[in-house]
Amino acid sequence: MYNSVSMLCDAVATAGAVAGVCAFVVGALIGFFVYKFVVGKKISKNKSSALKIIEDAYAEAKSVKKESLLEAKEEAQKIRDEANNEAKERRGELQKQEERLDQREEYITKKEQLLDSKSDQIENEKQKLENEKLKLNEKLEEQEQIKTQMLEKLEKISGLSKKEAKDILIESITDEAKKDAGALVKQIEEEAKENAEKNAKDIIVSAIQRCATDLTSEMTVTSVALPNDEMKGRIIGREGRNIRSIESATGVELIVDDTPETITISSFDPFRREIARLALEKLIVDGRIHPARVEEVVEKATIEVEKAVKEAGENACNEVQIYNLNSELVKILGRLKYRTSYGQNCLRHSVETSIIAGLIATELGANVAVAKRGGLLHDIGKALDHEIEGTHVTIGVDLAKKYKESEAVIHCIEAHHGNVPFHSIEAIIVQVADAISSTRPGARRESFESYIKRLEQLESICNDFKGVEKSYAIQAGREVRIIVKPEEISDNDAMFMAKDIAKRIENEMQYPGQIKVNVIRESRFSDTAK
Repeated sequence: MYNSVSMLCDAVATAGAVAGVCAFVVGALIGFFVYKFVVGKKISKNKSSALKIIEDAYAEAKSVKKESLLEAKEEAQKIRDEANNEAKERRGELQKQEERLDQREEYITKKEQLLDSKSDQIENEKQKLENEKLKLNEKLEEQEQIKTQMLEKLEKISGLSKKEAKDILIESITDEAKKDAGALVKQIEEEAKENAEKNAKDIIVSAIQRCATDLTSEMTVTSVALPNDEMKGRIIGREGRNIRSIESATGVELIVDDTPETITISSFDPFRREIARLALEKLIVDGRIHPARVEEVVEKATIEVEKAVKEAGENACNEVQIYNLNSELVKILGRLKYRTSYGQNCLRHSVETSIIAGLIATELGANVAVAKRGGLLHDIGKALDHEIEGTHVTIGVDLAKKYKESEAVIHCIEAHHGNVPFHSIEAIIVQVADAISSTRPGARRESFESYIKRLEQLESICNDFKGVEKSYAIQAGREVRIIVKPEEISDNDAMFMAKDIAKRIENEMQYPGQIKVNVIRESRFSDTAK
């Protein structure tokens, strides 16, 4: 039983397996046929679509090719047309240029022909002129002969030689011209003085009143006070080593004489003299005087003086409101603090000149900046005139050029003593301001001997002129009055004498400021009543 059932189960399983295999085979066949039918249909459809696309593309390519060929032909034709047109234009231009060249050649040919004819005419005229010149020379010779004969006859008749007659004629004409010129000059001067003198005085007085500077001058110290005479021996040192060390370090000469409690410092360089003065005062206060200490103190004094120089230059610039001056020029300007002229401190004089020049320029409507700058720098050369050869004017001009000052300022410096002609009103203003600052009362000092010598020289020059009776130098030599003999000197002669005396004073004398020359001619008439 069990076997039957088992066999039956095996048979059923086998039948199921066979049935499954059959079903799979049948499914596979069905799927194959379905796939072949569907895919084949799609492939066929795609193939026909691809063929159609290729045909369309081929047709479109042929169309594009045809259009491209047409466009290329049109473009080529267009290029050919443009090239032809350009060639025509160039041929036209060349033809025009050829025509112009032909015309120019014709014009040149005509000009050459005209020049040839002109040249022939010039040669003919030249020949005529030569002939006329020969004739003229002959006539001039004849005239000279006639003139010589006439002069000989005149000399015989008059009893005078040609030179004597000429001198007499020149003398008479000169006297007459002097009289006329004197009268005309006198009239012009009187008219000019009426209008100009009042305005000039007003401007100068206003400038002086508004210039708030010190009246007294600062003198450079050349002597050092000692606490006692024993200090002289300490300064000299053993066998003079201390004084030699001081002189070697400062470049000055120390004069130790019988003057009580005083040592004199002698040097042409005011800068060195100031360093020596300061160093000597420090050594005296310190009390330690020996060569090593001297070198140390002199070095410190040099630094202090250089610092003081720079500060003095900056203060001067600030006082006159000039803030763009070159720093090296400011230092050189500060050295004027230790420089004097006739006892007047040069730095104060420069500041004062700058202020006065600025005020006058304001009144006259001139360039105030140029006038003030020129006034401040007009004596800058005096800071280095003991180191560099040349006048302080030349040195000042070179310094101004070196540090790029303007031409207007340079001209103010070189013209403030009248060395060159004035080219600007500012230069004249600087000269006037310089004279005002240096000649005002108390500005300058000079020794009694040189003062007397200057007055004597002034009167001597005046007395040398013919017709002078007496001369008097007054107002500290700033004015001279000359009394002439009225029977020998006329009014016109007196005017010319004043000018001649002033010119001779300018050429022969050295003096601060200006000297006014007054020639006085007085006629007196008297009679007696009986």
